Amino acid sequence: MHRIFTTSVASVYPHYVTKVERKGRTKAELDEVISWLTGFDDAALHAHLEKETTFADFFDDATLNPRVDQITGSVCGVKVQEVEDPLMRRIRYLDKLVDELAKGRPMEKVLRS
Repeated sequence: MHRIFTTSVASVYPHYVTKVERKGRTKAELDEVISWLTGFDDAALHAHLEKETTFADFFDDATLNPRVDQITGSVCGVKVQEVEDPLMRRIRYLDKLVDELAKGRPMEKVLRS
């Protein structure tokens, strides 16, 4: 089992915020991306952050967006769509969306509209 599975989302979230804000994006945009991926509204997302939910439990509770199969490309040199483990693939989807947001990709493209 990967260490990230038992890591709390709350412990990584500030790094996501810093990454996107450094590139001129907002925490609200980050939350919108996470909501798009997981189906969580703001209240549910922040409840998970307050409870320090692990990535495993976070994605167990999530209702993945039906368009996640449109998330392609590489994170850390690994093609997201080729990640075997379903949980790791979901975490990589999140990483990929955060990367796209930080790189200034238009929100419609990030959200696969």
